[in-house]
Amino acid sequence: MKRRFETYICVNCGKKVKPLDNGTRDHCMFCLFGLHVDIEPGDRKNPCKGILRPVARREKGGITQIKYICTACGDTVYNKCAKDDNKNNISLLPSA
Repeated sequence: MKRRFETYICVNCGKKVKPLDNGTRDHCMFCLFGLHVDIEPGDRKNPCKGILRPVARREKGGITQIKYICTACGDTVYNKCAKDDNKNNISLLPSA
């Protein structure tokens, strides 16, 4: 599988989002919104392409994850937080 490391403009806040140094980025580091684009991390093969709205956070195995609901298909998705994500916005999410 080929992972894509790309810069993009966030569909929610309009800010420029750069790729992570060590992996693919699946959500905006500023507002935490994302796009439902991956089946496997970084593959960009999900046909949905809906907006992932952050609704909660959880700790799993010592890693903070953001819980998303896709506004297009209704799927629930969990993504790991990145080291440069807005910590204040993460802390404002309720625990899942």
